[in-house]
Amino acid sequence: MKKLAIAGSAVLAVVLLSGFAFRGGHGWGHNPERIKQMITWKLNDKLEDLDATDAQRQSINAVKDRLFDEGAQLMEEQHSARAEAFEQLASDKPDAQKLHALVDARIDAMRAFAHKMTDAALEVHGTLTPEQRKELADEFRERAGLR
Repeated sequence: MKKLAIAGSAVLAVVLLSGFAFRGGHGWGHNPERIKQMITWKLNDKLEDLDATDAQRQSINAVKDRLFDEGAQLMEEQHSARAEAFEQLASDKPDAQKLHALVDARIDAMRAFAHKMTDAALEVHGTLTPEQRKELADEFRERAGLR
């Protein structure tokens, strides 16, 4: 049962963040609201499939909004870090210490966000009924080829 709950939570986390991979050749910064809209549509479609209550929808969408805003900030920081790394590498004498510190800072930021995503998945897990979690887990298994 614990594996089902974890799998269900993982599926929802993927649905929540699936838009972060959408680049469409334009990059993150050009239209984050469009990405957020796409995530919202996917999430609401999934919540419809699960027959989620209005309270569940409100709670889960609040988690989505919070994660999206934090993820958007993380991506902006990533773009800045990449620009700084390219600037260092384009110079005649790149500062190895700065580059390593940049890598460490990005890893720390990604790790912190991954922990927030885990907490959000647990929050959503607690919002869903056992039947809804089972439905998500079954779908996840099927898509992942785990059956």
